[in-house]
Amino acid sequence: MPPGEHCFPVTRSLAAGMSWLLYKVGARETALRALPVQGRSWNAVPRSLRPSSPSSPSAAMVGLKAPEVPPTAAMKFISAGMAGCIADLCTFPLDTAKVRLQIQGEVRIPRTISSVEYRGVLGTLSTMVRTEGARSLYSGLAAGLQRQMSFASIRIGLYDSVKQLYTPKGAENTGMAARLLAGCTTGAVAVACAQPTDVVKVRFQASGALSESARRYSSTVDAYRTIAREEGIRGLWRGTLPNIARNAIINCGELVTYDLLKDALLQAQLMTDNVPCHFVAAFGAGFCATVVASPVDVVKTRYMNASPGQYRNALSCLLALLMQDGPAGLYKGFVPSFLRLGSWNVVMFVSYEQLQRAMALARPALA
Repeated sequence: MPPGEHCFPVTRSLAAGMSWLLYKVGARETALRALPVQGRSWNAVPRSLRPSSPSSPSAAMVGLKAPEVPPTAAMKFISAGMAGCIADLCTFPLDTAKVRLQIQGEVRIPRTISSVEYRGVLGTLSTMVRTEGARSLYSGLAAGLQRQMSFASIRIGLYDSVKQLYTPKGAENTGMAARLLAGCTTGAVAVACAQPTDVVKVRFQASGALSESARRYSSTVDAYRTIAREEGIRGLWRGTLPNIARNAIINCGELVTYDLLKDALLQAQLMTDNVPCHFVAAFGAGFCATVVASPVDVVKTRYMNASPGQYRNALSCLLALLMQDGPAGLYKGFVPSFLRLGSWNVVMFVSYEQLQRAMALARPALA
């Protein structure tokens, strides 16, 4: 069966689901705005309609103070995309190192008899700078930023709104099932929309390991055109199903963990709703996401980077990996994955919380 044969039915189904979700989110936002101003404060809004508990008014704040009126779904959507881009700019070299380590042994990398090309995170980064130049650390950045503007906006920016849809009306607390369903839903829809940018990003990050003449693409635009011409439009959605599985897992390990840790810290009054709280919750979320998602991430990276016909499907890619590297191969590049996901989560969530607060606080001034 050709790679990506099922991608279009999946994409169409998820697109229809996305339309329904946006309709329901808009209806919920309209209902919330129908309340009087005092009814829309953090203390008056039902727990299922606010993303977090309010901070103590007397607590010393680090960063922007939570606004009286919660940020809208549109504000969260835009803030998440911007925060994802900021996090990518800060952590992209670690992501490139992770990809190189994950595909090592598959791509024909020049090696000496006694050593492999890349050894550890710092060794990978230093080798890349020495052999390819510092610019290689940001190879594929344009596609990465394009990906975040669509991918992070949906899976993170719409998480709270979708979580509200799964929360029974009048419920004081959001249950675990609602959080997990929201994480899986936004993650799957985000993949359906942003998969082409992810394919191009992985191809670019891996191409630096090849000689100049063997590199397949000269630019991001050329990559989109070449993949569509040589592999068909389906080539741009290569690995959609394993990527949906990966991001459903990551969303549950990342967003849900962040959500739970943040709520636990606030309810136990160990921290207030400010930057230190966001930092701790984001760091824990990054570790959990790396542990549960690393095996799927390795398979996804190899499958996306594979030449046409190299693997029949994601399962054959997994079996080839296990036969070649054993179970340990599923955690290849774990350290850079954790360094990248941990630091990415910290930068992204801290930026996201501050950006949505800044937009909510600026709205009355602009009105």
